[in-house]
Amino acid sequence: MSKHFETQAVRTQTEQTQQKEHSVPLYLSSSFTFDSAEDMRAAFADETDANIYSRFSNPNADEFSEKMALLEGAEAGFATASGMGAVFASFMAFLSSGDHLLVCRSIFGSTHTILKNFLPRWGITFSYFDAAQPERIESLIQKNTKMIFVETPSNPGLDIIDLDVLGKLSKKHNILLNVDNCFATPYLQQPILYGADLVTHSATKFIDGQGRVLGGAVVGKKELIQKIYLFCRATGPALSPFNAWVLSKSLETLAVRMDRHCENALKLALLLQQNKNVEQVNYPFLESHPNVAIAKKQMKKGGGVLTFTVKGGFGKGRKFLDALELCSLTANLGDTRTIATHPASTTHAKLTEAERLEVGITPGLVRISAGLEHIDDIATDIEQALK
Repeated sequence: MSKHFETQAVRTQTEQTQQKEHSVPLYLSSSFTFDSAEDMRAAFADETDANIYSRFSNPNADEFSEKMALLEGAEAGFATASGMGAVFASFMAFLSSGDHLLVCRSIFGSTHTILKNFLPRWGITFSYFDAAQPERIESLIQKNTKMIFVETPSNPGLDIIDLDVLGKLSKKHNILLNVDNCFATPYLQQPILYGADLVTHSATKFIDGQGRVLGGAVVGKKELIQKIYLFCRATGPALSPFNAWVLSKSLETLAVRMDRHCENALKLALLLQQNKNVEQVNYPFLESHPNVAIAKKQMKKGGGVLTFTVKGGFGKGRKFLDALELCSLTANLGDTRTIATHPASTTHAKLTEAERLEVGITPGLVRISAGLEHIDDIATDIEQALK
């Protein structure tokens, strides 16, 4: 097999059946049969890799998770029903009562909810660190710290964290490094190369790329993924065969789609820097980004998401969304269609205003997921809405 990303994404497939199909079929079956009682016993005893039940494994889900692991440079992977299922499994398979989790403050709103509302029920504590102060991270490590969790680029602040620094720090203290790579995708960034032990994804976003299905994945060392598998096998956040089939097919075009997403996002960011109705534009590959050098070190391109602040605050940010004609208003991102979101009133509305400001979510902040439309049409719509 070629080592080129694009070829691996296209040519990694489940073994052909006797029908000699060119495209992998859908395995819409809740369970699988055995030739003998002994074969069935051996499967349940984990002596073979035979499929038993689609909550445990399924050829479509296996193909998707194998492909994700390959593209991330990981040993193994497990596919989940959603991105939050992947994040939660990556916590609960390793954390127990009395453990401590160190987390970058700039994370997705639902991950904040897990940390604040659910982990304390099981006696798991956490501390936040500021992405802008990486020098303070080591001082926050406690004797019971078991994991460091980060998003880079973060959602929606687009903070960039030096993965090489975190990788070395986690190894020094024997702590698991868990990286949410949703915004970059394995095409732009591979955290395992910098020392990450686990990488999580919401496959619903850029990996699907067309806003069709939900899905998630966790990849990493084989022994770690085995623990993820056992947790998910018992608790049930399995990816459906249909969604797995769609997502695996979507990976075949990930590279070409991400190239266009990145191209459109950068052009739009540069254009918005000149707009008098915009206070600030944030994009990882802009020279004005505080960590542009780190972004260019660990990412191939800047990604498909940018943010900017509309002058006038909360009300003006919402009015901007109402004035859009082409761009979509929806909770998703990473779609073929350009999407605009007002984080302060949607994805991060459950945070207090102080918590939002701490992670760079100002009242007028707008998040744009640049789609695959012609850049002139995207720019025209955003500029007329700003006017």
